[in-house]
Amino acid sequence: MDVRQKIQLLGESAQYDICVACGANEHRQVDDLGRWIYPAVLPDGQRVSLLKVLQTNACHNNCYYCAQRASRDNRRTAFSPDELATTFDQMHRRGLVKGLFLSSALAGNAAASMDRCLATVELLRRRYQFQGYIHLKLLPGVSMAHVEQAVRLATRVSVNLEAPSPAHLERIAPDKAFSDLIKPMIWAHDLTVASGRALVPGGQTTQFVVGAAGESDREILGVTSDLYRQVNLRRAYFSAFQPVPGTPLEGLPATRPLREHRLYQSDFLMRQYGFGYHELVFDGEGNLPFEADPKRIWAQHHPERFPIEINRACWEELIRVPGIGPRSARRIVNARRRGTLRTLQDLQRMGVASERSAPYVLLGGRRPAYQLSLWAS
Repeated sequence: MDVRQKIQLLGESAQYDICVACGANEHRQVDDLGRWIYPAVLPDGQRVSLLKVLQTNACHNNCYYCAQRASRDNRRTAFSPDELATTFDQMHRRGLVKGLFLSSALAGNAAASMDRCLATVELLRRRYQFQGYIHLKLLPGVSMAHVEQAVRLATRVSVNLEAPSPAHLERIAPDKAFSDLIKPMIWAHDLTVASGRALVPGGQTTQFVVGAAGESDREILGVTSDLYRQVNLRRAYFSAFQPVPGTPLEGLPATRPLREHRLYQSDFLMRQYGFGYHELVFDGEGNLPFEADPKRIWAQHHPERFPIEINRACWEELIRVPGIGPRSARRIVNARRRGTLRTLQDLQRMGVASERSAPYVLLGGRRPAYQLSLWAS
């Protein structure tokens, strides 16, 4: 198999890993050689073209949900470190890509698979002097020495937890041990702290497969909250389960995209809005309600907090209002220095979704007139 065929196959195989802020698959760019390139948002907010690829798609594990599982009839191939590093360098020099996301299936054992990935990254850093963005996946079962090398070479590292507990992981990936996934995250955190944050400037992330293991949203977000505190996780990614033909879970119903969306909304409340995990509202089964976004559900459960006076509320109070985000809250605070905000149109000019915020605010001591929306968000 030539390089063109490999980059196509291993790029396609990498689509299931979303531990980067990539756009939807339909937004991929395909160059003249058929190499898949993704528009990605880096930790600093910069948008770049990112090659997302596997070192190999040959795997000895048999995860029940995975398209690359060992017993599935797949076409298998692999890049040598030199081959992949050279290919990426050529793409970078042509201006096709600005960064790399590198993961791998487990071919042989974790140590050998991680060695090949690290060798690829080291070639890029040392031989080709590439100083740009590299997101490197830490494979389950790697050693602390592997993690130490990874955090010295990569911009960001990540581990796919896949499930929120050992019991849930057992249901979908019986070949993996939960401890083998958690340990690299702890090591990466400890090494970064010991270095004074000089290593792996993009931090670390993780990903969950949502809906395959019978887990609840409460369990997923509880673990996510713990990871933010314990290992300084930058963010979590949630992948709605989609059954893959030829796997043991091919008959399981696909997870609704709305469930994934609600998890992202709740995660954003914890990361950007100052919400604590225990403030999130779950239904009787421990899942996020579908009928409205988590912030509006919280507001409905706390009528004692509303309405708030837009012209006097502090920034922390403003961002609790449905329809007001961190940016629009800052604009409101700045605009109040120039005069009183009196209408929903004033809020709209601040970037506020006024139809959402209207039931929860006062403008100059008065409730604004509004029409109830027929649609939840």
